[in-house]
Amino acid sequence: MANPTHRHTRTRRDKRRANCKGELPVLVACPECGEPRVPHRVCQSCGTYNKRKVLEIVEKEA
Repeated sequence: MANPTHRHTRTRRDKRRANCKGELPVLVACPECGEPRVPHRVCQSCGTYNKRKVLEIVEKEA
């Protein structure tokens, strides 16, 4: 298997690495409680998904 004979330029290296950046998750407001949540996931604060209660959220005692 052949090895590269010439070095890649900084431009070529940086173009390849341009897609490796991290991104912040997309958040939407929950229609029930208004808290931010990830789309297509159960709301962690009220336990609803698709306008139905699917989790029972228990509050911790102080």
